[in-house]
Amino acid sequence: MSVRDLGSDQDDKVKALEAARSRPEGMHLTTDQGIPVSHTDDSLRPGPRGPTLLEDFHLREKLTRFDHERIPERVVHARGSGAHGYFQVYEPLTRYTKAKFLQDPSIKTPVFVRFSTVAGSRGSADTVRDVRGFAVKFYTQEGNFDLVGNNMPVFFIQDGIKFPDVVHAVKPEPHHEMPQAASAHDSFWDFVSLVPETAHMVMWVMSDRALPRSYRMMEGFGVHTFRFINAEGKSRFVKFHWKPLLGVHALVWDEAQKLAGKDPDFHRRDLWEAIETGDYPEYELGVQIIEEEQAATLGFDLLDATKLVPEEVVPVKRVGKLVLHRNPTNFFAETEQVAFCVQNVVPGIDFTNDPLMQARLFSYRDTQLTRLGGPNFAEIPINRPLAPVHNHQQDGFHRHTIDAGRANYHPNSLGGGCPFLASMQQGFTSYPERVEGEKLRIRSESFKDHFSQAAMFFRSQSEPERNHLVDACRFELGKVERKEIRERVVKLFAQIDSELALRVAEGLGLPPPAPQKPHAVTPSPALSIETSPKASIKSRRVAVLAADGVSAADLAAVKQALLSEGAQVRVVSKRLGALKSAEGNAIEVDKCALTTSSIEYDAIFVPGGAASVDALVAQGDARHFILEAYRHCKPIGATNEGVELLRACGIDGARPGVVTSAGGASFVASFIDAIRRHRHWGRDDLQAIPA
Repeated sequence: MSVRDLGSDQDDKVKALEAARSRPEGMHLTTDQGIPVSHTDDSLRPGPRGPTLLEDFHLREKLTRFDHERIPERVVHARGSGAHGYFQVYEPLTRYTKAKFLQDPSIKTPVFVRFSTVAGSRGSADTVRDVRGFAVKFYTQEGNFDLVGNNMPVFFIQDGIKFPDVVHAVKPEPHHEMPQAASAHDSFWDFVSLVPETAHMVMWVMSDRALPRSYRMMEGFGVHTFRFINAEGKSRFVKFHWKPLLGVHALVWDEAQKLAGKDPDFHRRDLWEAIETGDYPEYELGVQIIEEEQAATLGFDLLDATKLVPEEVVPVKRVGKLVLHRNPTNFFAETEQVAFCVQNVVPGIDFTNDPLMQARLFSYRDTQLTRLGGPNFAEIPINRPLAPVHNHQQDGFHRHTIDAGRANYHPNSLGGGCPFLASMQQGFTSYPERVEGEKLRIRSESFKDHFSQAAMFFRSQSEPERNHLVDACRFELGKVERKEIRERVVKLFAQIDSELALRVAEGLGLPPPAPQKPHAVTPSPALSIETSPKASIKSRRVAVLAADGVSAADLAAVKQALLSEGAQVRVVSKRLGALKSAEGNAIEVDKCALTTSSIEYDAIFVPGGAASVDALVAQGDARHFILEAYRHCKPIGATNEGVELLRACGIDGARPGVVTSAGGASFVASFIDAIRRHRHWGRDDLQAIPA
């Protein structure tokens, strides 16, 4: 493979990283200088009780390296998980862009993807209520393209100059460093109440979108409006989307809070295990392409990052697939040291004048200088492009490249004029947009509508989703100590939707706000999770509650059907080891009830077997397992005597998402369909469930 072909095969980056990997198998221990070490458990000293000697270079090196292991964590997006993969376009996009990786369907462009929370520290929990980062580094033949997005298509602010303010507000309060990874506190809502441009994003963060079931089951968005430029120089605006092939699914708030305590690595573990078992996460890249003339007819400004383009107005065209098929070899070297920079674009993709994007073009590179120790962070293996790098940048901390040329300037004759300039067709050229005006600190009048899209989002949610959003606002504001902040936020909500404001005010014991004139907006069904496709149960986790005497026939029939649909089945019992089935054979237990919980599963199945069910009925933990799953609106299935466990929990087999039967194909089909739907919101007795 020639150098110019690098970036065309899905494993090119993984192969390039091989030179940087250190494999200890069959090797002896050495110092950093390669000196063999024969003893590493005791310091050098004169006599068994003498002082440690300064000459012990092995001790000094070992402690020095340990003392300096930590680097500054990211200011935002500190908590993250990553994976390698590839991107493959479906058909050439020549009409819209000259970007090479979007032209040839036979090319599998290597990528590294990092998912993250935003507000919490590196050691915070995965399942907090927060925005999720969705950053993709494409190692293309023309250099690295970083699409640095989120799982929400809008943001809190319109101008990057406000970025420090919103981040300071949502982070732990400075006087006592609390709360961690949470927006439910005074400073965040004080900021929101005083900055109305936050209204739309607040609706997203209070919605189920802030509680994804998995990184594999959430959408991604480029947030900003970019430009596509084709070979003729024609420009079109473009919005980037990632659509998960498993559909969009969320946790419920009670479940998310419990997971944060019982398994703070829930999303990280889910991503890692899915890749290890071959359930590779897959997403389709979608684009909304908007002609320059069309932009003026949308009714809002495309440069405003607090606005989205409804999919019903401009459909999302799915143009390629992203597959994540390899876990990192080393978390720090890859996931922690990867540096995403919004400025990294390739020919055929360009920026717009979005004032939030313009600030990110500076900030994302700037932050790496401190975090990764200087300007040579692009030479760290995970960041190094597959495309050849030749320029006159030199020196600085941690320089790896050994420049062989004599001339370190341009133009030059000593080096034969090399590296020479690329042609206009090959090189990156900025779109020649005409710009003029006076220098002013001012916001465009076209940015001033802060509430109509917030109202559109709220009214686009299904009834259960609106209930969740209202409950989230009540929870968050219930944590706010200052009454005047709560009152200001309710007034802000009144400008979004009167129903929202009234219901939140009731929950906070505040007087209802003055009614506002409703916004004349058309709901966008694409904004509701409930309208997303629910065609698969692939990689869904199903817990089987069992004890000695379980019906092996019941278990085998349902398990085989679930496995054939791609689900994962785990037998949960009071102890590990093997259960003795009613038929006399051994059934291996996958999880001990002491170390797992219903919150880790998408559905519950109780097979028959009188002795097994009698034992489960007598176990309070087993009943709690069922009741908790029921309260979280998860599918629950039971066959034969297994139905008695549900009855012991007070659960009627006719309830939504509860499937019971004497067995057979009809039960299996109904249970799989219930799992496919993910949640069953029609249960009207949830408040009476003690779980």
